[in-house]
Amino acid sequence: MALMDAAEQYKILTENIAEIITEEEFRKKLECSVAENKPLRCKLGIDPSAPDLHLGHAVVLHKLRQFQELGHHIIIILGDFTGMVGDPTGRSETRKQLTEKEVMANARTYQDQIFNILDADKTEMVFNSQWLAKLNFADVIKLASSLTVARMMEREDFSRRYQENMPISIHEFFYPLMQGYDSIAIKADIEFGATEQKFNLLMGRQLQRDYGQEPQVAFTMPILIGTDGVQKMSKSLGNYIGITEPPGEIYGKTMSISDDLMPEYYRLATSLPGNEIDALLEQLKSGSLHPRDAKMRLAREIVALYHGSAAARAAEEGFKQVFQKGELPSEIAVYSFTAPVSLVDLMVKAKLASSKSDARRLVEQNGVKINNETVSDIAYQVCRADQFVVQVGKRKFARINVS
Repeated sequence: MALMDAAEQYKILTENIAEIITEEEFRKKLECSVAENKPLRCKLGIDPSAPDLHLGHAVVLHKLRQFQELGHHIIIILGDFTGMVGDPTGRSETRKQLTEKEVMANARTYQDQIFNILDADKTEMVFNSQWLAKLNFADVIKLASSLTVARMMEREDFSRRYQENMPISIHEFFYPLMQGYDSIAIKADIEFGATEQKFNLLMGRQLQRDYGQEPQVAFTMPILIGTDGVQKMSKSLGNYIGITEPPGEIYGKTMSISDDLMPEYYRLATSLPGNEIDALLEQLKSGSLHPRDAKMRLAREIVALYHGSAAARAAEEGFKQVFQKGELPSEIAVYSFTAPVSLVDLMVKAKLASSKSDARRLVEQNGVKINNETVSDIAYQVCRADQFVVQVGKRKFARINVS
């Protein structure tokens, strides 16, 4: 397949990018790629440090999909080896090292989720233990000789920890070296990462030069703000939208974001063309499009990306039924229990809370209702036969039968 004109590719591929290092090198790589009809080798490294992907992770995956659709070769490096060290980026302390078993379990989940966005038939997926585990000590010494301690201390996280007299483990210094060596191993033309990954991406460029390769171009992607509108999207902060969550949950969480986050979510979390987004945001600015309608369109677009348009329409109808008409959802999961049963236990078993501690927190925060009445007693028990609906937050419901 002949590749699209380099100038046209450049226009498409540079949309919604934080920084390209360097733009001139990227233009030249595209021109050579088209002239030789040879796809660019595009690298994304992912350490499977947690089992689920959210919209924040998906920002870079959608950019990779654009490259893929234009004929370029996508290589996903699952960091089973680097994951056992842990990326120190943004950390205030040494990251807990994961076991091989933990890393591989998370990696298998990542493999399933990534292909909700990328074309599995056109994606190469490899583990970096294939080359990192084979390095001997002499190889490691050679690799380490490429970097000075002064250069490493330029990293904001290391510098801050040093100034605050917090420990920095020697093995953490090896992380950017290992990530850089990944670029050497696969001969990467381009590497992608969030803006906070810039140091690691530049390390790949430096090491490729040291090993006689043409340096990769570094693409840094914007960081998506979470649903709280304050901090970056993170599962640990609870401000995330998971790409494998049920359609209704994705729709409802999207509707919960503030209006001023909509432009960012439209550009980073949907697949709409840039000119269409521009027109939509102009309508929003002029007042010809109501913010509620714009947000509902946003929620539909995001749900459709991961579950299809039919699921998006159903999620919207479910949302309208609960929030605009004040009715219960048309479909509520039913769970049966034997008395006596505690509210905390039934919330966990009915999948209304992820754990008992989560359930207690929700009750204490007045986030739980039984038949539309708030329950604030964490010791609440159902001691006799009964039927009722438990609501957690605004979007989670379960019909409970107690016998």
